[in-house]
Amino acid sequence: MSDRKSLLSPLAHASFRKLWTASIASNLGTLVQTVGAGWLMTSITPSENMVALVQASAAMPIMLFSIVAGAIADNFDRRRVILVAQVFLCAVSCLLTASAGFGLVTPWSLLTFTFLIGCGTALAYPAWQASIGDLVPRDEVANAVSLSAIAVNITRSVGPAIGGVVVAVGGAAAAFAVNTVFCLGLVATFLRWERRQDVGSLPREHIGQAILAGLSYVSMSPHLLKVYFRGFVFGAGAIAVLALLPVVTHQKLGGGPLTYGLMLASFGVGAVLAALLNARLRARLSSEALIRLSFGCFVASELTVAASSQIVILAVAIIIAGAAWVIALSLFNTTVQLSAPRWVAGRALAFYQTASFGGMTGGSWLWGTIAESQGLGAAFFIAALLAVAGLLIGVLLPMPMLETTDLDPLQHFKEPMLRLAIRPRSGPIAVHIDYEIREEDVEEFRQLMEWRRRVRIRDGAKSWRLLRDLENPSIWMETYHTPTWADYIRHNQRRTNADGDNHNRLLALHQGARPIGARRFIERQVIPPADDVFHQAAGEIR
Repeated sequence: MSDRKSLLSPLAHASFRKLWTASIASNLGTLVQTVGAGWLMTSITPSENMVALVQASAAMPIMLFSIVAGAIADNFDRRRVILVAQVFLCAVSCLLTASAGFGLVTPWSLLTFTFLIGCGTALAYPAWQASIGDLVPRDEVANAVSLSAIAVNITRSVGPAIGGVVVAVGGAAAAFAVNTVFCLGLVATFLRWERRQDVGSLPREHIGQAILAGLSYVSMSPHLLKVYFRGFVFGAGAIAVLALLPVVTHQKLGGGPLTYGLMLASFGVGAVLAALLNARLRARLSSEALIRLSFGCFVASELTVAASSQIVILAVAIIIAGAAWVIALSLFNTTVQLSAPRWVAGRALAFYQTASFGGMTGGSWLWGTIAESQGLGAAFFIAALLAVAGLLIGVLLPMPMLETTDLDPLQHFKEPMLRLAIRPRSGPIAVHIDYEIREEDVEEFRQLMEWRRRVRIRDGAKSWRLLRDLENPSIWMETYHTPTWADYIRHNQRRTNADGDNHNRLLALHQGARPIGARRFIERQVIPPADDVFHQAAGEIR
């Protein structure tokens, strides 16, 4: 298969192709709006910190609300979630356009509008990213993610320049109006997207319960935890370039909005080049090597920006930063997508968003504060040191390789026929599974059960225990609980094809006359609640 075919193969799927095209237009509008907001802030306040806070206010809601948005994406129709988010973004953009047109924008109101736009993005992003796995086959997810990065960065290469022209000719209000028009176009596209919604027999999880289930999954997934941590460090160090670029343009180059747009376009050019080369880089380099390369590029870029005032040198440094940005973030995104099954994909991506945008939020504030108190050069120098630290962290916490395991549902579980009438919310449910294991197989059995414990807890089991019979040591019992019968069914439906190998090996070790089977119990409390005991005791005293 050629590189061209492997990269463009997701575009053969009509739904992905239409949404990918619409996202290009939407990203173009967003970047024009970004130029307008960044330059408007430099026009109404001399504070470097306030300028950097434009990036922080856009990233903060993604950090704060992504986990809730991820739970929503996994429990509701993702098309409707994206539509609600886009309608909200259109409304905020309209208000921002009107406020700027009438000259009512202040530094803090601009940050508020930017924060609200970030809220809409936070709601839409997990649903959109998780939908990629619904639109293309699993073996094309990495290429679809790369194409999504290309969509973002094609517009990043031309959008800022267009934004600079729009702001120079019509002012910030014109830039905000352009974004509103493109946003309305994206709403129209999603209204025409016919997505098949899976209809399940189980009641929808409550948002709090869904968040806890997502936390349980990622806490039992070491690969994901490594990605989240590296994404946080990368976001904190790398955001210095974008957060302080308006200040660099204004102070070092003495330029206006058009120059700022051209500097942002340089970032986009590097990003597009990296996105086009992503498949070849992934084929030749390990994931850890790519992340170290990205950190190293940001070290070089930030040190160059700190030392130079030449526009050509700065443009080259920013091109390098844009390339490293896409290499790292697309790899983080792809690794998360391929390390999580569909039932938790939105939440896994949301936790990644929280980590990476949390780093960007804190980094934007930190670099703006340092630039204002210690100078622009000091801010970039310290950001470069953080990038060096991120590179060295890989020695202890290397990036996992892209997952090749099959995370599609196993679909071996069949809901048992019960003789006791219960409802989906009935519970708690206790499950006991007996094994008969020869003494010479005990060590292997325990190793398999260590993995099984991780899988059980990852998929929602509570109070997992492994017990051994004192009178008959060959008998072992696995036991766990779920809060309700619906949770028990949901727990079993979450098992993946990759988990099947563990189960098959346990079957091979079992020596009992009967095959391995689960016994299911519903707990019934016979001890009176504490307040009843108190009242009984009080009655006896009388």
